[in-house]
Amino acid sequence: MSAVEIIRKKRDGGTLSEGEIQEFIEAVTKGTWPEYQVSALLMAIFFRSMTTEEALLLTRAMVHSGKTLDLSSLPGTKVDKHSTGGVGDKVSLVLAPLAAACGVVVPMMSGRGLGHTGGTLDKLESIPGFKVNLKEDEFLAALKNVGCAMMGQTKDVAPADKMLYGLRDVTATVECMPLITASILSKKIAEGISALVMDVKCGSGSFMKNIASARQLAEMIQAVGKANGLQIRTLITNMEAPLGRMVGNSLEVIEAMNTLQGNGPSDLTELCILQARMMVQLAGIESSDAKAELLVKRALKSGQALDKFREMVKQQGGDPRIVDDPTRLPVAKHIAKVTANSEGYILEQDAYTVGQAAMKLGAGRETAEQKIDPAVGIVVCKKPGEKVKPGDTVYEIHHQGGGAATTATLMLAMSFRIGSQPPKLDPLVLEILE
Repeated sequence: MSAVEIIRKKRDGGTLSEGEIQEFIEAVTKGTWPEYQVSALLMAIFFRSMTTEEALLLTRAMVHSGKTLDLSSLPGTKVDKHSTGGVGDKVSLVLAPLAAACGVVVPMMSGRGLGHTGGTLDKLESIPGFKVNLKEDEFLAALKNVGCAMMGQTKDVAPADKMLYGLRDVTATVECMPLITASILSKKIAEGISALVMDVKCGSGSFMKNIASARQLAEMIQAVGKANGLQIRTLITNMEAPLGRMVGNSLEVIEAMNTLQGNGPSDLTELCILQARMMVQLAGIESSDAKAELLVKRALKSGQALDKFREMVKQQGGDPRIVDDPTRLPVAKHIAKVTANSEGYILEQDAYTVGQAAMKLGAGRETAEQKIDPAVGIVVCKKPGEKVKPGDTVYEIHHQGGGAATTATLMLAMSFRIGSQPPKLDPLVLEILE
């Protein structure tokens, strides 16, 4: 089939056939279309979108562009979780060991951060020695020994997605619902799971800025996931302000460990308990909300979840001593502060600006090749609804010196508003799709 004709068809608003979509993905995998034609079709999809049926066909073609991991040797239902990404979202670091401590088998294939959103793999790699590039046999061994494993996408699993993701980033086509859907689900299905908890973020710190677009994406992901045989629970959660209080790789590992010790911030703890409960239910361990939640809370209170985290770190080559001694994680040389200049309440806090400031410090990357600094980041000392007076610290900036700290300070000073009356805050969980 002609690449030009396929591009023209989608450019003009047509619906691509199964054969045309397969031709496109095969061309991406084999490199038979030049990058400018692949980019042209991505841009056409961005502007013209795709039907749910097209997204389903695209997902399947991407799954079959490589190999599917065989997890049949592991007992029970294999359950993963995925988030569309946000600022301070370290839920996966808590959730994998927490669900595993409840008896769920959790194979988790994660990604790296780009732009203002953090990446689970970058956070894990701030742990000295932690290995995310696992071979299939190492992944299986970790799942058998620990019950959970967290790894990066291999070159053999959904290779078309890896190629397309790089192009989407540099062609400004990341925020496209069918492309997001196919990218997420192709990896998850090829990973060999049979159930998924899907967290669609909504707000300034996410790709979906409003509830209508978040709901549309959530519905597409749920429909395509079910059509591919996945049991799937989908929720939409608030990302107007950062999740938790720490933004930055080693800082977020510390906050995840605090949460596993029962000392985490309330919003992060609430979300982790809810999603772990859903994973327990999908795995068939407990059916009712109350019993599943009780099991999760016991795993947290007893220390079993923290023990699982320690086991996972050790299994994947990391230093388990960080659990008892977080100073073994990378630490920034300097700490600066952004303070309040009036009395009142934090009315709002722009998660996108906080994420951008963290990226400027070196906690994130603007291009896929850019190296990150695991030590730098931001501590959010005051969040929306909390009272402040002049001189109170709103943010701590963990930095290595130089102009980046000055830039981040200016950005963060503009990221919040103070008012005389406490604000009415939106709930953390905006919707749960049935």
